[in-house]
Amino acid sequence: MLSMEMILDAQAALKSVARITPLNQTKNLGDNLYIKSENLQVTGAFKIRGAYNKVRSLSPEERAKGVIACSAGNHAQGIALSCAKLGCRSIICMPSGAPISKIETTKKYGAEVVLVPGVYDDAAAEAERLTKENGYTFAHPFNDEYVIAGQGTIGMEILQQLPEVEQVVVPIGGGGLISGVAFAIKHMKPSCRVIGVQAANVASMAESRTAGKPITLGTGASTIADGIWVRRPGDLTFELCQQYVDEIVTVEEDEIAAAILALIEGQKTVAEGAGATPVAACMFGKVDTEHKKTVCVVSGGNVDVTTLSRIITKGLVRTGRITEVITKVTDKPGELIHLLEVISASGANILSINHAREDKKSEVGACIVTMVLETRDLSHVADIEKALEQRGYPLLEK
Repeated sequence: MLSMEMILDAQAALKSVARITPLNQTKNLGDNLYIKSENLQVTGAFKIRGAYNKVRSLSPEERAKGVIACSAGNHAQGIALSCAKLGCRSIICMPSGAPISKIETTKKYGAEVVLVPGVYDDAAAEAERLTKENGYTFAHPFNDEYVIAGQGTIGMEILQQLPEVEQVVVPIGGGGLISGVAFAIKHMKPSCRVIGVQAANVASMAESRTAGKPITLGTGASTIADGIWVRRPGDLTFELCQQYVDEIVTVEEDEIAAAILALIEGQKTVAEGAGATPVAACMFGKVDTEHKKTVCVVSGGNVDVTTLSRIITKGLVRTGRITEVITKVTDKPGELIHLLEVISASGANILSINHAREDKKSEVGACIVTMVLETRDLSHVADIEKALEQRGYPLLEK
């Protein structure tokens, strides 16, 4: 059974393995907001804490047979590195759609990677099959007391670094991270609120909480927060969340992207989608940070660079830094110049423009103009749209 003694024991064992990550204030996001930077952890995510604590708990006989795990990436890297440090074989089942960077890094840590079609839960089923077939020890990424105890060391660090903290916001996938953090914080400072965050598209813990029992989501959804895409929370983590987590909120995809952008620009730090969800929740009013000292656990920074540019673009759109405008002009000489004068006067910068005579949205004698503009914020976008309409340029549906 999970106990504070297990978390204290994990903290002692991790001293030579995991970093005590920084906890810093974020002036650009609010005076009461602090970031716990687990994206600066060994392997780039918090998972090394629980992974190492699990592998070190195994008997010599269990280590000799090998350790198997399933993961979208971060737990995989944590198990691979832990096994390398403790001298045992590691086999990792990963969803075939996992970021290539996470797959390759897991291999570099010495693991044998098995790619499984589907999502995390499909990888988990294959790992369980191989466990039975080969006698491996299965290291579950979240539904395991030793893993949860390792993650709980983050809660202890937060209280040691900021004793006056009033609420902690934590990402939720299967629930291992928030279970450990909430258990530690509620035992050491019961008055401190613990709030979980999930991507709205894949909110298995939030929906399970509403249902009063763990439920399984369908397979059709997707999220840029791939690290927390779990169809069903663990039975153990569900019970711990029910007991120790005060609230669970959800964030949309464009809100996550905006949070990633805000962390890059304001904090000079890179967070993956899962790691940015607590910041997204605070940025978009899902969590009240005006009156409480709040710590956001940025759980990881292993974002695939091939998708980062798309995420940044989505964040720019969500915050009004880039916008698309579609309007129409009379098909006469000089009309396009008049339109561009309105844009110029607004202070926007044109990134691209398309002028089409033959378009299903246009009537005879008119042209459709589509522009992508670089803008300051959402209020600037609203001002531009108002100016266009006042000058007789209607805004067409995108």
